[in-house]
Amino acid sequence: MPGTPEATPAKQVSDAPSPRRLLSTEKVYQGRIWDVVSDTFQLSESGDALTRDYIDHPGAVAVLPMNDEGQVLLLKQYRHPVGMDLWEVPAGLLDVEGEDFVVGAARELAEEADLAAGTWNVLADVFNSPGSSSEAIRIYLARDLTEVPHHERHERTDEEAEIEFHWISLDDAVASVLAGRLHNPSAVVGILAAAAARSSSYEGLRPADAPWPAHPSQR
Repeated sequence: MPGTPEATPAKQVSDAPSPRRLLSTEKVYQGRIWDVVSDTFQLSESGDALTRDYIDHPGAVAVLPMNDEGQVLLLKQYRHPVGMDLWEVPAGLLDVEGEDFVVGAARELAEEADLAAGTWNVLADVFNSPGSSSEAIRIYLARDLTEVPHHERHERTDEEAEIEFHWISLDDAVASVLAGRLHNPSAVVGILAAAAARSSSYEGLRPADAPWPAHPSQR
């Protein structure tokens, strides 16, 4: 069709580092979990100085557990900033110094879902809100699941004490996303990525130890 832009090869559509000249940085708020910093920088050598405030975040991991029947596990948890009970997937901060990413994911799976996994793959890497936070999230697919023995289970407190579990077919999970019934970004991205990967029997997924250059510790 005349005037239609040419399609860009898939491998050329890739986010990339783009260093800019940093003039100053200042921590303007120190919080219980993360801080807010204010950076002043230039987009170009001759450009004006710009200032942006954002959340300085250590990064996080999330896990989509899938059983042998192809069902995925969702957890219901109260989230105060939005005032809602959300159906989510196990997830948590990468706040243990030097901890391997997949080890952190396995820890969260055990703590929040009482599960361990024998097979791990990367589903997706995302920035949760790149206009206001440095948070990078890696979402894993966890399969070959086993239950953590009762005497080894983590004692959940505060909001986590109210967690409820629900196994749902992947097709029903996708339908819930498209119908606007699910809102947690890690759950939404993980479910849709798993559905896309299912067409190739999950063979095209990256290994659990795939490089993650977008994580704050790697940038």
